[in-house]
Amino acid sequence: MKLTRRTAIRLGASAVAAPMVLRAHDALAQSGTVRVLAWQDYIQPNIAEKFEADTGITLELTTFGSNTEAESTIRSAGGSGFDVVFPSITNVPNYLDDDGNSYFQPIPEGVNTGNVIPSFLRDSATLGGTHNGEQIALPFTWGTEGMTLDTSAEGINADDLSYGDLFTDATVGKAAFRQKSALFGIGLYLDATGEVPSNRMYDVYKSEEEARRVFGAVAQWMIERKDHFGAFWNNATEATAAFKDAGCVIGQTWDTTGLLLNRENPDMVYRAPKEGIITWMDSFGVMREAQNIDQAVAFMNFMLQPEVGGMFSNNTGYNSAVTGAAEFASEEFKTQFNEVYTQDVLGNMWWWQAETPFLAPTQNEFSEIITNA
Repeated sequence: MKLTRRTAIRLGASAVAAPMVLRAHDALAQSGTVRVLAWQDYIQPNIAEKFEADTGITLELTTFGSNTEAESTIRSAGGSGFDVVFPSITNVPNYLDDDGNSYFQPIPEGVNTGNVIPSFLRDSATLGGTHNGEQIALPFTWGTEGMTLDTSAEGINADDLSYGDLFTDATVGKAAFRQKSALFGIGLYLDATGEVPSNRMYDVYKSEEEARRVFGAVAQWMIERKDHFGAFWNNATEATAAFKDAGCVIGQTWDTTGLLLNRENPDMVYRAPKEGIITWMDSFGVMREAQNIDQAVAFMNFMLQPEVGGMFSNNTGYNSAVTGAAEFASEEFKTQFNEVYTQDVLGNMWWWQAETPFLAPTQNEFSEIITNA
């Protein structure tokens, strides 16, 4: 096994019987190699080893730490070099060649698409998972960006939590941010208070002019309070280090940051701000230039098993998009899920939308302004 590293909703769905990993189509893939480009914590050794043992296929895994890195890797190679790639669903529309053709191909015949939670498969079409009317990426996992906080720190309260709590007297020099995400979290707060109206941040998707208006006002508001900045993060490792090494006591983070920290220290918790927890969906699909189609199908079907979905959740703290996967998650995972995702939280989720051509460049521009303030 070659591992190269550069560094549900638990909808109450009933468990389904795990399908056999290999169907008739997959039997062709009892040997060979599949080349996978995935987020750095997605395919951990227990999953990689089980895949190779179950299928006889060699896994060549390369990892990335951000959507920008993954897109750059694929684009620089002209769409070649990998069979299966794991983009965030909202970034799939960015995987286009100079002629406007997607680097992904339609989901191959034989992939067990029926194993995906139906509502996620439906919603993925509007979030970026289709091209020219064809499904090119399947939901794989979902998660949120909310607030990780140290409840033992003076002045930190998990009740009635707001993104604005990143800027209280108790958090001077102790707040963690991913700049791109903070533009949205603080934007939701400023929209709720009426300081920067933005239609709950959906205005930034309308036009570049609106994106600049909203992002500009949010960035300026944050810069005026930059004494609260304790650490910036761009990946899971940096987010954890913000609390363990940089002394942060609160931060807007991915769910896995707070949930994994909580397993080590019960004073650390992950909670949803009242303005709405930011929700993302990651996906996977087969590259148009894939050289190992049968092996790619076998890999996708392996990952779409409920048992593997449960292993994935236990490994990462993320939620699987596979029907029945929650039944295979640990009791610890289920307990944490129920603590965070109450019915009120699930009814107030804010979904990242499919990216527009102007959004990422504008968002990156104002992220740099915050970074360099």
